[in-house]
Amino acid sequence: MQQVVGGEVVAAMLAREGVKKVFGIVDGTYMGLYASFSKYGIELVSPRHETSAAHMAGAYARLTGELGVCIASNGPGVANMLSGIAVENGEGNRVLCITSCRRQGIAYPDRGGTFQYFDQVAVTRPMTKWSGAVPSFDRIPEMLRRALRVSHKGRPGVVHVDIPENVINGSFEIADDYLRDPHEYRRSSKLVPAPADVKRVAELMTRAERPLLHVGSGVVHAQAFAELQQVAELCHVSVSTSWGARGALPETHELSLPTSALSALDEARKSADLVLVVGSRLGETDFWGKAPYWGRPGEQRLIQVDSDEDILGLNRKTELAILADAKEFLSALALELKSAGLSASMKKAREQRAAKLAELKTAARKELDEALGNDATPMHSAHVPTTVRKLMGDADVLVVDGGNTAVWSQFYFDLRTPNTLLATFKLGMLGAGVGQALGAQVAHPDKKVVCILGDGAMGFHMQEIETAVRNKLPVTFVVLCDKQWGMVKLTQQFAMSTVREVIGSKDEGTINADFAETKFDDLARSMGALGSRVSSPKELEGVLRAAIDSDQPAVVHVDVDPMLHLWAPGLQTFKEMHQEPAG
Repeated sequence: MQQVVGGEVVAAMLAREGVKKVFGIVDGTYMGLYASFSKYGIELVSPRHETSAAHMAGAYARLTGELGVCIASNGPGVANMLSGIAVENGEGNRVLCITSCRRQGIAYPDRGGTFQYFDQVAVTRPMTKWSGAVPSFDRIPEMLRRALRVSHKGRPGVVHVDIPENVINGSFEIADDYLRDPHEYRRSSKLVPAPADVKRVAELMTRAERPLLHVGSGVVHAQAFAELQQVAELCHVSVSTSWGARGALPETHELSLPTSALSALDEARKSADLVLVVGSRLGETDFWGKAPYWGRPGEQRLIQVDSDEDILGLNRKTELAILADAKEFLSALALELKSAGLSASMKKAREQRAAKLAELKTAARKELDEALGNDATPMHSAHVPTTVRKLMGDADVLVVDGGNTAVWSQFYFDLRTPNTLLATFKLGMLGAGVGQALGAQVAHPDKKVVCILGDGAMGFHMQEIETAVRNKLPVTFVVLCDKQWGMVKLTQQFAMSTVREVIGSKDEGTINADFAETKFDDLARSMGALGSRVSSPKELEGVLRAAIDSDQPAVVHVDVDPMLHLWAPGLQTFKEMHQEPAG
């Protein structure tokens, strides 16, 4: 037996899982936890707001493939982190959230008037993969192992463990053998597909006339990029992605169908006679896999591969449902395809199909780039991501945040290396990009990290500029400023007349869609970061280059044309996405 503090048990177990970074704010209710970190080689990285800690952990997990860990203190700390928990679980990032709760005897259930207390497990349970409270010291290892077991099962997400303050800070006796290696309590090997299923898919993929390979974030979490490219090239099949899997195949690759090439995507998805879906739920942003945006089930065969059995065949009928890790499946499929081969005539036909899709991609790019001819001041929003792309290395990390700002960035920044883009593809959460960028810099201290976001989004977490300065994280925040809730304002302008007619209102204009200016360059300097401002596209490159190359936290305030900023590309498609497809 040995004498330990409750928090040290947690720290020791995290170290066995390979955890090196934890994100969170210090508090006396779990001092026994973070005070033990240094003993086990764990660094605590502290933001200014708990929800940023969740976003930092999520970004760290997504970019490294490791477990992201965040902590929050009971009551207000947990309440602050709730939005971050919802986002990171929605994005499918593997995060362990550890929180403190009030001492045993006055919590679970509330004794009545307990200070800084609410049922934290009941609140977080619907927005996590699993949430549980530790009832006593002796059950810390069991509950933490259970959380980690769930964390590595199926689609990644957030798991939550709540520990009483007197347990996490108290001193107790424990058996010397309480620590276990991960493979002793959870699955450590990946889900391998059945050989017969792989062989069947290879046969179908080599015989189909117009196949399409569609991948989702499951490929990103599995880090299956080389395997994806190998399969695509062996089959000479075009690859489309969900929003969350952008760049899984470099968008400069001849077989890639970028999400910005809407006409090419539309043609490829509708005309395919066979679709192989790997690691994607075919959710709303993929039109649920339904016609008229995809082929009709009787005319288009579909195979779905996923590590989450619950999603197989859920949103669309599938001819073959395969439970497997994306990397394991694509690796096995590549081996089978090498043996099966592609006939010369079939390869030629697919090359011709890819060439036609390439023409559509080129036409889409040409149409988008017409906006870059606008040299007016304040500038056209398209200049910003285009110039950032020019200044960043292919393996550097871009974070996008905001409404219309995120759309402009998605359409004008091509991804040349897998897993170099962060955003909130599922929840579209404003402000999350600030914490994500900080987490990305912790994950990749040797890379440039640039966050392009709107002034509305930056307003949610602008205090984290100080976090970047204090932690020496040289993130560059590029803030597109139009002084309005752009996406909402455009919606109001179209819909308000109809609403006012129904309710009998004679008011004119939009409602609370504008706000006063924040000088983000001044704000940055007040916190110790580099601050600059630019409104002319002719001066943009020089200002951005100075910020990105400064090797210090920097904020660039960019004045954009507020009217042109409203008209982000693809808005009609975005609107259609929210309707239920007919097929």
